[in-house]
Amino acid sequence: MNNNILIGQYVETHSLLHRLDPRTKILAVFLLLLSFIMLNSYIGYTAATVVVTGLIRLSGISFGLFLRGLKPLWFILMFTLVYNALFIQGQVIWSWGIIGVTSEGLQTGIQFVWRIVLLVWLSSLLTLTTQPLVLAQGLTKLMAPLSRLHVPVEQFSLMIVIAIRFIPTIMQELDRILLAQKARGYDLAALPLPKRMVAYIPVIVPLLFTVIGRAEQLSHAIDARAFGKGKGRTEYRQLHLQRIDYQAGGTVVVIAAVLLLLQSAGI
Repeated sequence: MNNNILIGQYVETHSLLHRLDPRTKILAVFLLLLSFIMLNSYIGYTAATVVVTGLIRLSGISFGLFLRGLKPLWFILMFTLVYNALFIQGQVIWSWGIIGVTSEGLQTGIQFVWRIVLLVWLSSLLTLTTQPLVLAQGLTKLMAPLSRLHVPVEQFSLMIVIAIRFIPTIMQELDRILLAQKARGYDLAALPLPKRMVAYIPVIVPLLFTVIGRAEQLSHAIDARAFGKGKGRTEYRQLHLQRIDYQAGGTVVVIAAVLLLLQSAGI
């Protein structure tokens, strides 16, 4: 299961996206996410899909990894589609008793599911192509002006990166606990869905203890390295914006502007 979690993983491929400065990637992803959220036409979604698939191809990471990353989200995607199809008013295209599917609801559901997939893939590209420490360094640089307002930017950026990095670790621990339960003859996957939801409670308790133990070990490791508040910490590798960062940033601005123009024109 842990291999299907995209966010928090890093895949080394030496691609163009891997060589970009983390600040360029963070700002580019943020700008594209904002432009994707405002889409509401199929042409806009198609253009955004072309952009995301192009970035995936540019990253050199297997497209199958991104498809497998949707497996943990299948329930959310299906719920979003069904909820919109059933509860949005419009022309009924299928009914069974008091239940009816409307064309407007189905269209809205497809667009929401499409948007979620694009947002997940785009957000995952940031962590898949950026090492956690480099990502923390980029966040610290971007939030440096806030330090004048006494905001602990070093601690904040480290906290965000650790939280993201912990997602696959938690799923790995969950896999380990489920395998241990299965070895004892207690297979949760074989239970019906209502019983399975209740049966997960004994799994969550050891998972919480394990995660708390991991967090405590991590805090000891940070203290042992005298990280402290992180303020004034020196860096072995300095970040420098290259020409390719400016070119990539300019390209993303143009793409976001085109998507916004499509949106404003109602295309």
